[in-house]
Amino acid sequence: QLQLVESGGGLVQPGGSLRLSCAASGFPLGSYTIGWFRQAPGKEREGVSCINNSYGTTNLADSVKGRFTISRDNAKNAVYLQMNSLRPEDTGVYYCAASSIIYCSGERTAFHSWGQGTQVTVSS
Repeated sequence: QLQLVESGGGLVQPGGSLRLSCAASGFPLGSYTIGWFRQAPGKEREGVSCINNSYGTTNLADSVKGRFTISRDNAKNAVYLQMNSLRPEDTGVYYCAASSIIYCSGERTAFHSWGQGTQVTVSS
């Protein structure tokens, strides 16, 4: 089990932006495929975006295309999720997760290590 820590969540107005960070300690995050997932109240956890160890990225949710961008900085041992044009329906707890599979997948079972999550609330 790898240790991942998310940060950067908060309360933002519709149309605003947030950048989430996923940090790791004790292991090179760049060796893993990293996914961002979110869970809204009363809903199942869903995949949002994913980046593999070759910097290939995949949107896992059609609703975030053109608004969310995933990136990684191996020197800082971190993965980021830049979220722009936020909507109330983007509200939820956002999790980052690590997978040893080299390609991106939206399947939660493909990811073996999860962070504790960071709350994102989009509201006026």
